[in-house]
Amino acid sequence: MSVYALPDLPYDYAALEPYLSGEIMEPAPRQAPPGLCHRHQHRRRAGSPRRARRSPSGACPRWRRTSPSTSAGTSTTRCSGRTCRRTAVTSPPGSLAAAIDEFFGGFDAFRAHFQANALGVQGSGWSVLTWDTLAQRPYIIQHFDHQGNVPICMTPLLMLDMWEHTYYLQYRNDKATFVQQWWNVVNWADVQRRFEAARAQTPGLIG
Repeated sequence: MSVYALPDLPYDYAALEPYLSGEIMEPAPRQAPPGLCHRHQHRRRAGSPRRARRSPSGACPRWRRTSPSTSAGTSTTRCSGRTCRRTAVTSPPGSLAAAIDEFFGGFDAFRAHFQANALGVQGSGWSVLTWDTLAQRPYIIQHFDHQGNVPICMTPLLMLDMWEHTYYLQYRNDKATFVQQWWNVVNWADVQRRFEAARAQTPGLIG
């Protein structure tokens, strides 16, 4: 039985076009090296921690380093995949909208902050809207290096993958346009669901 597994995406690989091409979501192996598409990310992220758990305690240290990294990668890949979908809703609803107004000064200010955060990612990583379980408020953070940059008490709500494999085949080096177009596929209903669950299930420190 698999210990780590990513679910299939809840939509067709071409469902996010024209903003994210099907070629990006599932490029043919001859067109791109392993690691660029969702299928390869699924195998790489879910497979390594399974191998690490099966390995004896004296196994190569690489697997001990890889296990927390790919476990975190499984979580980030699952969240970022689920929070993308073509919908008619173009802004956050309900209580999430109220929180964004309160802590970021409105949706336009939040969007500008999130985009600047994404474009500030150097190399590879994510721009993330999180829920801080201690402060009981949302924050925007950069997430990279799964082993050394996993903020304590942060629950991811919305993630934008800024690794090159998510945009280069379609946008080349124009990351700014990629980030702007990505807003068209944000599944705000799923972000709202995550927001409500994070607030209800993470009330703060365990006494």
